[in-house]
Amino acid sequence: MFDTRLAPKPDEHPAVFTTSWPVRAGDVDRNRILRRDSVARYLQDAGFDHLDHVSARAEHPVWVVRRTIIDVIEPITFPGRVSVSRWCSGISSRWCSMRVQLSTEQGGLIETEGFWINLNAQSGMARITESFEQMLGSTAENKKLRWKPMITETPGENDHNVPFPLRSVDIDLLGHVNNAVYLQAVEDVLTHRPELTAIPTRTAIEYLAPTAPDSDLQLAVRHEDKSFTAWFAIDGKTHAQARVAPSTSTSQMQT
Repeated sequence: MFDTRLAPKPDEHPAVFTTSWPVRAGDVDRNRILRRDSVARYLQDAGFDHLDHVSARAEHPVWVVRRTIIDVIEPITFPGRVSVSRWCSGISSRWCSMRVQLSTEQGGLIETEGFWINLNAQSGMARITESFEQMLGSTAENKKLRWKPMITETPGENDHNVPFPLRSVDIDLLGHVNNAVYLQAVEDVLTHRPELTAIPTRTAIEYLAPTAPDSDLQLAVRHEDKSFTAWFAIDGKTHAQARVAPSTSTSQMQT
């Protein structure tokens, strides 16, 4: 499941949303490489821009991400301008999977896919409007999208466990820890695994429960020869989990 193929980009399809923006100095690490938490913020921004572009934000103002896959094929570096292509790869009545391709003229290429759930602020999960579902579905390979976790391992007693302190700036518009914050911890672990920054990798992060401000969040990490897995837990309950491993995605190089 972790090696699931990502859907290729449709050729010249009108439902593929495109935009671009500069890579900023605050988006990159000390080696001028775009960080994974910055990629997560790019995906949020592209999602809102896409909703505005198709006049769908008023009817679909609240979305939460359940999973993000980030395939770093060729790192994106500073300075540069990132081209963004976004389209739907899977659809159901209340959620969808959205592919986003990030690329630069310098050769940077990151392929991503997010599992997004449409919410109503009062009642929780909500149906996607028929017209928007039809538009999204025009590029979708999977018309009966279902949730299935990619990360099935659970933390154990021998995993390295440390507190993960939260800050006020980590909280988003919904009053929860923003999804990009967890990827800051993933980036920190990667500083101790330089071999994984020198090759194409897949990062998958799954958000299982919202994390409220002032939570006592704990980070557990399990290192393996060619990968690592991280869990974010409160009182023994996993709220998010992530895995980084060499990429074998067959969607690579689709431009």
